[in-house]
Amino acid sequence: MLLWINGPFGGGKTQTAYEIQRRLPGSVVCDPEHPGFGLRRMLPPQLRGDFQDLTAWRQGVVEVLDLALTKHDGVVIAPMTVTNSDYFAETVGRLGELGHDVRHFTLLAERETVLRRLRERGFGHLLRYVAGKDAPLRRETWAVQQLDHCLERLREPEFAEHLWTDRSTVPKTADRIAVLAGLRLRPNTEGTLRTRLRQAGVGIRHIRFD
Repeated sequence: MLLWINGPFGGGKTQTAYEIQRRLPGSVVCDPEHPGFGLRRMLPPQLRGDFQDLTAWRQGVVEVLDLALTKHDGVVIAPMTVTNSDYFAETVGRLGELGHDVRHFTLLAERETVLRRLRERGFGHLLRYVAGKDAPLRRETWAVQQLDHCLERLREPEFAEHLWTDRSTVPKTADRIAVLAGLRLRPNTEGTLRTRLRQAGVGIRHIRFD
């Protein structure tokens, strides 16, 4: 089974993916963003745009996820924002056409909720202390620029199942996805402090500076 977790940048996709992976034995996270940034870095700076526009990314994601789903005995989790209908069909849709059990979920939240999460993720607190409360990382700046478009597009029926997360924690969101997908997660026995530290670690590992 493939769990594709969609949503706006800063909407909690990666945190939710790793929460599921932590509590679902045998599951793995296969992040489509990794090959995207690799392809982007291959290009001269003046040619670097949205890596999803590259056919190589869309075809490569399908090839790699198809291999993982075929050879790995466990659930595969892919956290990735996709708002373009054609690209969605070429990736998520194509994997379903290949015969895989694809479960797609879109995490949504109000604009102010996402903005707050963008400020807080990764080095957000440290950056705000050093450079001022409104100072963003380049990646966060780009995410804010895309936010309104993402929220508008991802509300469309083609991107269901929709899960609103404004009043939900990451563990609770993971629980909801598991129930809808017919999966059983291990109970969440972490304390609040340990959860915050672990989630901060996930955020730091996924900071992009390019």
